[in-house]
Amino acid sequence: MDKYEQTRRQFLQKMQQASLAAMAASVPTATFLSSCTAKPVVNTTADTVILLWMAGGMCHTETFDPKTYTPFEKGMESKKVISTFPTVPTAVDGLNFSKGLERIGQVMDRGTTIRSYRAADLGHILHTRHQYHWHTCYEPPQSVQAPHLGAWIAKELGPVNPVIPPFIDIGQRFTVGEGEELKAFHSAGFLGSAFGPFFIPDPSRGLDSVRPPKGMDLKRFESRNKLYKDLVKRSPFGEYGSTYQQESLSRSMEQAYQLLKSPEAVAFDLQQEPQESYDKYNTGRFGLGCLLARRLVEKGARFISVTTEYEPFLGWDTHENGHSRLAGMKKQIDQPIAQLILDLEERGLLDRTVVVLASEFSRDMLMEGRPGQTVRDQVQVPDLVEDPKHYGMHRHFTDGCSILMWGGGIKKGHIHGETADERPFKAITEPVVIDQVHQTIYHTLGIAPETNYEIEQRPFYTTPDGEGKVLKEILASSTI
Repeated sequence: MDKYEQTRRQFLQKMQQASLAAMAASVPTATFLSSCTAKPVVNTTADTVILLWMAGGMCHTETFDPKTYTPFEKGMESKKVISTFPTVPTAVDGLNFSKGLERIGQVMDRGTTIRSYRAADLGHILHTRHQYHWHTCYEPPQSVQAPHLGAWIAKELGPVNPVIPPFIDIGQRFTVGEGEELKAFHSAGFLGSAFGPFFIPDPSRGLDSVRPPKGMDLKRFESRNKLYKDLVKRSPFGEYGSTYQQESLSRSMEQAYQLLKSPEAVAFDLQQEPQESYDKYNTGRFGLGCLLARRLVEKGARFISVTTEYEPFLGWDTHENGHSRLAGMKKQIDQPIAQLILDLEERGLLDRTVVVLASEFSRDMLMEGRPGQTVRDQVQVPDLVEDPKHYGMHRHFTDGCSILMWGGGIKKGHIHGETADERPFKAITEPVVIDQVHQTIYHTLGIAPETNYEIEQRPFYTTPDGEGKVLKEILASSTI
């Protein structure tokens, strides 16, 4: 068995476990799926959403909200370090980004920079809790599995193209890091697996996700597909799952089967992309994920998440080597994100596509925890910085974060909110919370805030209070 086939089997096993876990946490009857009557939102401005997820905690003062630059000096006082990169201008007057994000800066005249997002106080600032909250809008724990933002959109609007899965997740493997926690928010929850994500862990092998395994012809695959359906019927899911859950799983299996036979499957094959275009995106798996997202939008995708991938102590999870790690992360995202915006615009797709760049929270201190506290690798972090690996923002921070948004009725060249120039760099004007972010996205798509399903004899809304406030300040006047 080759390495890829082993990884593929592990992935399928984890998805089967996730389905059974969702079944156990879900409501046991199908009657809850009677939605309330929601007034349609007029003047919708978007059909599609792309979420560019900076997993791990992207520091705002090192990316899209830079402060005073403090270059590294051996023996420098850690408390004086604010931003470890100089600033660079963008296409918007008065808006500067951190060095290494020049290309994204040059497309901000097409979008809005939010500098005052505040992640919730969940008791502990933990990746798993805040990732769950950002993606579902509900604070954990919940008595039922809350649906992912993409699942709500898939359920309420359905696919743009009936062959393309309405919710596609690109770039997150479940063989790394905190697998169980990751699965908790990569789910349609009580809405059922038909509205859950279609996973593409590696965009360079996207075609493998929509075709029979190597060496298996279509006739044999059809036979295997029939056998799999029979096995599901005889499994605990088939025996104990509700009628709705069983029908939902059946629909998701049928959707995958139809995609396999359709000509649209070629969209998943990045080898079909012209070499010049491919090279512009090829900064790694995230960059190729952006390319795949663009190709899928062209074929009628509804919701796509592209992630830098959450893996503890890697990527944006900068508990050490903060400066050098961010320099590498910027190289991964700067060119492909800018190219994605330009390509969507050139193809006439940006006006109907909302693109969102976000992270679960930010970081605000060079010090990991308190001065002198032992960190993960048992190295004492001193008050004076002698080693470059301690140069860069380390500590989790929720009071000031950045979000970028483009397209789909979002204002162009707009800056919303600000954070303090002195530590702590918290939001001081026009604060934004996750309910507003979600409801603003729903508003552009025409999903009303009172949309809900009855769960455990109570309404379960797209946003917790059923009165999600649209962030009107970032919308073009014609969309309000």
